[in-house]
Amino acid sequence: MASFNRVILVGNLTRDVELRYTAQQTAVTEIGLAVNNRVKKGNEWVDEATFVDITLWGRLAEIASEYLSKGSPVLIEGRLKLDTWEQEGQKRSKLRVVGEQMQMLGGRGGGGGNRGGSGQQSESRMATVNEYEPAGGGEPPEGDLPF
Repeated sequence: MASFNRVILVGNLTRDVELRYTAQQTAVTEIGLAVNNRVKKGNEWVDEATFVDITLWGRLAEIASEYLSKGSPVLIEGRLKLDTWEQEGQKRSKLRVVGEQMQMLGGRGGGGGNRGGSGQQSESRMATVNEYEPAGGGEPPEGDLPF
């Protein structure tokens, strides 16, 4: 049976982008995204936030670092990846998104990632991973993790 692993999220960054480079000089960053879901509780509508960790590689990581900051609205398309490791004898795991495309949302100069301008609504810009396709299904080459 075939499988399908695709995630599309729209939300706001929870922190500033911190760009790092691997030993082989591949750019990588971990961003946090807050995605709100509006639900009705009693007679009121409230926002419930879900926080998602996203890894961006190569030129996509550099673009995010250059144009995005805490609070920036962004659309991320990618795939789910389960990381597993052992720490102090305990097995640990974490589900994250490996971002493969990114679209900066919002107006110019308003924290939306498009710099300059007079506050008018701007076109959204799409960035796609082209320069770095991680080996082994989304992982950097062996020994190439910056953290």
